[in-house]
Amino acid sequence: MELDLIKGMFETALTIRRFEEAAIDQYRQGRIYGYLHPYLGEEAIATGVISALRPDDYIVSTHRGHGHAIAKGHDIKLMLAELMGKESGYCHGRGGSMHVANLAQNNLGANGIVGGGIPLATGAGLAVKYKGGDQVVICFFGDGAINQGVFHESINLAAIYKLPVIFVVENNHYAVSTRIQDSTLIPNLSQRADGFGIPGISLDGNDAVVIHEEMVKVVARTRQVQGPTLVECKTYRHGGHHINDPGAYMPEEEMKYWKSKDPVLVLRKRLADEGVAEHELKEIEQRVEAKIEEAVAFAINSPEPSKEAFLAEISVL
Repeated sequence: MELDLIKGMFETALTIRRFEEAAIDQYRQGRIYGYLHPYLGEEAIATGVISALRPDDYIVSTHRGHGHAIAKGHDIKLMLAELMGKESGYCHGRGGSMHVANLAQNNLGANGIVGGGIPLATGAGLAVKYKGGDQVVICFFGDGAINQGVFHESINLAAIYKLPVIFVVENNHYAVSTRIQDSTLIPNLSQRADGFGIPGISLDGNDAVVIHEEMVKVVARTRQVQGPTLVECKTYRHGGHHINDPGAYMPEEEMKYWKSKDPVLVLRKRLADEGVAEHELKEIEQRVEAKIEEAVAFAINSPEPSKEAFLAEISVL
């Protein structure tokens, strides 16, 4: 793999990490309302998956979707403004943390319903096929959605009609506080693919390079109208389900083990092992820090949505 590509993935993963840390800080200061579900610890998945796509490919996100949007190339200034409910945000402050969408970059949106994006992605795949396009649709969802009825219905339909949808389950081992072992007995969630007659693979969800390399193959297969694939990425979130959840149910030793596989540090070490100088890595880190500071200032200073515009939107409905 080209070194410049790995550098780019490191910068993306680090941007996601620093963005989430900044969002947590702004939440603690009372500038972000409602729930906030950080993507900390899972950065390699969005980075590795989306780096294998074309700009015109689609994604469907989840309630833990900031990383997906950033990896898709969204402006973090507009992202943070959206989280703060500001007019300059991608959805003019109407969506907030769990409902970021940007159709201009083919992000069909995040949502707060477990498994809610799965049928939307399947529908998008059907639309692509109907129109004769060759785009693929990435459907992100968590392990908590694997037992939803809509998962089985959607993936079965996608299999039958050979739709260009890649179902990516981000297995962080907990559906809120329910351990995956307590809800699903199979060791690899990708085994669910067998029941639908489609390929399924399980990957190290903390290694963006491994994910990218496998996704390149999966995406190529999908573009050749060979139907969907179920991709499981095994990872671990670095905290509770949301910012106000202390995650006391997560064993200390388990957390320690998974933090030793920190996806951002895995990428940084790979670059160092490939001979990238420390000063160059520092330059990437400083560039990311500067972008985050700029985004925070932009979001704080952005205007609140006007009541008049909001009421005008409602009157149209």
